[in-house]
Amino acid sequence: MNNTKVEPNITFSLDTASGTPIYRQIIRQIEYAILSERLKTGDRLPTIRALAVELKINPNTIAKAYSELEILGILTTQVGSGTFISDKKPEARNDVRNRKIQEVLGRFMQELKNLGVEKNELLELIQERF
Repeated sequence: MNNTKVEPNITFSLDTASGTPIYRQIIRQIEYAILSERLKTGDRLPTIRALAVELKINPNTIAKAYSELEILGILTTQVGSGTFISDKKPEARNDVRNRKIQEVLGRFMQELKNLGVEKNELLELIQERF
């Protein structure tokens, strides 16, 4: 798993073991950041090259994610200036929220598994917390 914080206020968390293509993970995370208002209209995203270097992935992967979001009207690219969040919001689909919940739960469960936490112990910890 690879976590990287970029401008203006988004941290990409890529999971190569999830089976979800990296470009899809990037799309989802940008959509989620917009829906949660961490990214706002006019915010500039990192360049394709800069983000690819930061995430240690192929620039074509970033280009594909940006391109799909641009086709949807969520991003706009201004030659020489960069890629920006447009005023069009992604659809606030429940499946976007559910996918994000599944991603968070997957990482959470893996961490607990690594710590040796058993199912019964986890249930007790959750009940105590609430």
